[in-house]
Amino acid sequence: MKTTLIFLIWIVAFFQAFTQEKTNLTKEQGTIHQPKYCLFYDNHTMPSCPDVGANFDAEAFTDRIKSCGVDQLTFHARCNLGMAYYNTKIGIKHPSLKYDLFGKLADACKRKDIKLIAYLNGGISSAEGVLHREWTTLNFDGREFREPRFTPFVRTMCYNTPYRDHLIGMIEEVAHNYPVSGFFIDCLGPYPCICPTCIKEMKEKGIDWTKEEEVVKFTAFSALRLSKDIANAVKAINPEFQLYFNGIPFEDQANFGTWLECEDLPTAGWGYEYLPVLAHYMRTLGDKPVMNMNGRFYDWGDFGGLRPEVAIKSELLYGLANGMRPNIGGHFHPRGDLENAVLDRIEKIYKELQTMEPWFNNAKNITEIAIVYPKGNRNIRDQASSDGQLRAAVRILSELKQQFDVVTEFSDWSKYKVLVIPDDIIFNEEIASRVKAHIAAGKAVISSGSSGLDLGKKQFVLGKEWGVKYIGENDFNPAYFMVGKNFNSGLPDMPLSLYSSGIDIEPLPGTSVEAHLIKPYYNRGWDGEYAFYYNPPDKVTDLPALTVNGKVAHFSHRIFSGYYDQAPVELRTVFGNVLDKFLPDPLIRYENLPSFSRVFVTEQQGRRMVHLLSYVPEMRGSKTQMIEEPIELHNLKISLRNDGKAPQKVYLAPEKKSLPFKIVDGYINVTVPVSYGYSLVVFE
Repeated sequence: MKTTLIFLIWIVAFFQAFTQEKTNLTKEQGTIHQPKYCLFYDNHTMPSCPDVGANFDAEAFTDRIKSCGVDQLTFHARCNLGMAYYNTKIGIKHPSLKYDLFGKLADACKRKDIKLIAYLNGGISSAEGVLHREWTTLNFDGREFREPRFTPFVRTMCYNTPYRDHLIGMIEEVAHNYPVSGFFIDCLGPYPCICPTCIKEMKEKGIDWTKEEEVVKFTAFSALRLSKDIANAVKAINPEFQLYFNGIPFEDQANFGTWLECEDLPTAGWGYEYLPVLAHYMRTLGDKPVMNMNGRFYDWGDFGGLRPEVAIKSELLYGLANGMRPNIGGHFHPRGDLENAVLDRIEKIYKELQTMEPWFNNAKNITEIAIVYPKGNRNIRDQASSDGQLRAAVRILSELKQQFDVVTEFSDWSKYKVLVIPDDIIFNEEIASRVKAHIAAGKAVISSGSSGLDLGKKQFVLGKEWGVKYIGENDFNPAYFMVGKNFNSGLPDMPLSLYSSGIDIEPLPGTSVEAHLIKPYYNRGWDGEYAFYYNPPDKVTDLPALTVNGKVAHFSHRIFSGYYDQAPVELRTVFGNVLDKFLPDPLIRYENLPSFSRVFVTEQQGRRMVHLLSYVPEMRGSKTQMIEEPIELHNLKISLRNDGKAPQKVYLAPEKKSLPFKIVDGYINVTVPVSYGYSLVVFE
């Protein structure tokens, strides 16, 4: 009896100690962390790879990345091939991995204070899909495989099959057993699925499963539901776990995701127009950390690529000037080889950036213009990749060195002095109400094309404020315009092309016409005998090309689409002239800055910073944009509006080299003698 009692006491003590150890682990796992310099390793390894982890030295690897100043690492617990790199009881451990690779890495990261984010692919798991075909999506055309087949996305997973519980189980397994700080769940895209499970639920919900667009919407709903269930599961283990769901729109994960990630590799199809759109948008979504992930390689799946130092650094500097933290992506060699050449490059870049950390840390951008883009698509990432009008609006304002954000209906617009509404922004009741309140507050609007229209009623929603009446679609092809004296500064005295389609409008009483449309002799086309390819301008018409009513200016044609297609400097010039009227005292004025340079103003308590970037992407070959060298600029004259705050000193960071300055008419005037790619001017 005594022996039994002692045994029971021992069991209780053991259980309490075990429980306390698990509790301590999850407390450590969930320490809130504000990442600063990060690495993201892809580790997608074919099942046939014979020597996974054979050369991996977790101590040497973590020592090396620690020497780079890395404080957060994202690493695969399970990859898109369905291979796990830890001792899983649920999933498929890679057949050639002889030990717990992820576990060794997690232990080393914990001891060296490197926060570890566990990567699991949510939308792709090829090996598990091979074993469980009933877990995979059945495409809208009835096939299991997606085209093209030579892609990791050839087989995608259905979020409504038992796969969802399997995935959640693996995430919980990692959360319980390893000292991770959070999870990156990848590839949660809306891959359309008409498997029996999805069909059954769609029928129950009254969804027309015969229409692909409805099936895609349902799949997006399913991905979001899965993400919420994952969040609930891990938060039950530790409420402070960090979470990001790649593929779920930023706004949709606002209540359960803890950071935002901008995945951008300019050489892999994104180009150099993508990051600017996301940088100006993502900072409007609250105070969550925003990561700027580029890559050391030229394309995903590229193990042998090491992009130039200047290219990688220029992209990270652009992000830092917009409040985004650096995150360099790389490929982990499955054998675990330490890639010193890659880490040497990363270390050099990160150590240089870290010298300027005091001026990057918690700095906020100062902006006074907003590009309004409530397109009804909650995933603006897709629009940033494809929508010319949005890209062009961002480019024009960037070339004019204006300080602006991109906003949607999820953003607060109250602080902006000017709203730019480009080309095709159709007003619903909420948008109309917010724009009307903006105008009533004495603030300005510049719109173009069909922006502001109610297409059903064929009229401007805010016709009184716009000061124009919609007549119909304009049929000039091509359309020309001539600008009047109020807005023709810097323009040649000749008919100018609009390079876009537009509408016919009629001014209401009190509205001034500042530019007129010019019709061509004849429109482009084929009449059965001739190709009407040469279409000179004929006569100035009474049709407005630009109207101004109070503080609302409207261009009849889609000038941003025109700028995206042909980049006519004249369109940027006339837009800039209108903006100058509405914003006569912008935050920044400048001389000797070329159009390709970029200027950003950030603020910390007690000081403002002006970031000057001068890098030019060059098109090489058929599809690759490359930055290889910085551009050296001389005698850059910048004037920062002081807003009643006279600086005690102005200097270049990080060396703190003083710059002489003068305050004239409310602006702090300073000259930067030389800028080589990037300069950080501090007004303290």
